[in-house]
This record gives sequence, C-alpha cells and structure tokens, in this order.
Amino acid sequence: MKEGLNEKLIEMAVNDGSKNECSNEHPFKIGESYFIRTVTYHFIGTIKEIMGKWIVLKDASWVADSGRFHVALEKGELSEVEYMDKAIINMDTITDATPWNNKNPKESK
Repeated sequence: MKEGLNEKLIEMAVNDGSKNECSNEHPFKIGESYFIRTVTYHFIGTIKEIMGKWIVLKDASWVADSGRFHVALEKGELSEVEYMDKAIINMDTITDATPWNNKNPKESK
C-alpha cells in the first residue's frame, strides 16, 4: 500500500499535469481577478487561461508590498506594486488566493 502511494506521489510531482486526475480541479474562474500569493511572490491579475498546472494572467502586477492586507483587499490600496502586463504561475507554488474585487493596478509604485 505504501509503495503504491509513493509511486502516485512521485508521478504527480513529476508529470506535466496532463496525467494528474486532479489537474482540472481548482477554484479559479477564467475572466475573474485574483490576489495570488505564491511561496515567493504575490500577484494580482485576471485569469486569461488555465493550461494544466499553469495559470496565465493578463493585466498582471507583481506586489512587492501589499501594506495592510485587509486594506489592500477592501480598498485596492497597495504599498508597492509593479505592473507587468502578463504572468504565468505554476499552481503548485500557490499558498493562497483571494478574489480581487478592485481595479487591477496598471501603474508601478
């Protein structure tokens, strides 16, 4: 039993998502905007498409400093942000995501 589980975990870790039974299960909706926190970076953007484990964002920004998180979510006010237009994020790196109900930042500050 343990060997079968280990093999499945290794397969899930190394494949491109096309063989992963769960690759189509996610909470994201194309056309919706999100504040996505990964293990190293934070992004805001609108989902253009989802390809296997990859999320393609349009109108994307890298958030260096959100400031007070609840203020960022409620009012869209960010302390430090850089507009980058497009971003591609691997879902395996996402720690959490929140719907972004504000205008996507299009200027760097």
